Amino acid sequence: MNGMNQTECKTLLESYKKGEVSEEEVLLRLREAPYEDLGFAKLDHQRAMRTGAAEVIYGAGKTKEQIATIADAAWRAGQKTILITRISREKADYLIAGEHGFCVSYNETAQAAIAGKVPEADGLGSIVIATGGTSDQRVAEEAYVTARALGNDTVRLYDVGVAGLHRLLDNLDPLMEANVVIAIAGMEGALASVIGGLVDCPVIAVPTSVGYGANFGGLSALLSMLNSCASGVSVVNIDNGFGAAFQASMINHPKHLN
Repeated sequence: MNGMNQTECKTLLESYKKGEVSEEEVLLRLREAPYEDLGFAKLDHQRAMRTGAAEVIYGAGKTKEQIATIADAAWRAGQKTILITRISREKADYLIAGEHGFCVSYNETAQAAIAGKVPEADGLGSIVIATGGTSDQRVAEEAYVTARALGNDTVRLYDVGVAGLHRLLDNLDPLMEANVVIAIAGMEGALASVIGGLVDCPVIAVPTSVGYGANFGGLSALLSMLNSCASGVSVVNIDNGFGAAFQASMINHPKHLN
């Protein structure tokens, strides 16, 4: 353990009880403390205290053993919900089959897993995840799993793209009731602008790599969304369902409620 160990933390709290340090200094010291050195990774145990959300495990590029070791360390440190993104079925099966103190649920479409408990929704309202087409579901499901792991009431509206605008207009009620909308689309990425012109809440646009050659792996959708004429639209990176849901959760959980 690096940073502040258990003895140092106890000493700090005793000093606070004696009036030797202020509450502000205690909170500052705790926010700066500690991470756990696992050799191949340094697990940030205090991220939730600093940022409002615990560290997430990015599964791509890590071995199944490394993922399991990080998840076990996070669980031992008291993290009750452990989100793992970009994790393959093989790696997820290894984690599921292991002996842990937590259960694991895996969403194969999202390539994401939650180890531990899915928290109750405690945000201000709902997050609506809308996709232009069925082919965008991989990114949308990553956003869905992320939003739920962060404690959000989440509604999915799939295949409501502008090629058949009546499909979107038939779902105005959940859109109008949303606190945040995540608009996910490939091709020309027009869905975000259309939704942005209908709702009174922030719209987070996610360009996807879905499309033919001139789509350039999602670049055309990204540029369209960046040039949206609708106010209140922000844009994350191509295929970044996780990043969109994380931002949406921060909007749905104002700091003054934490």
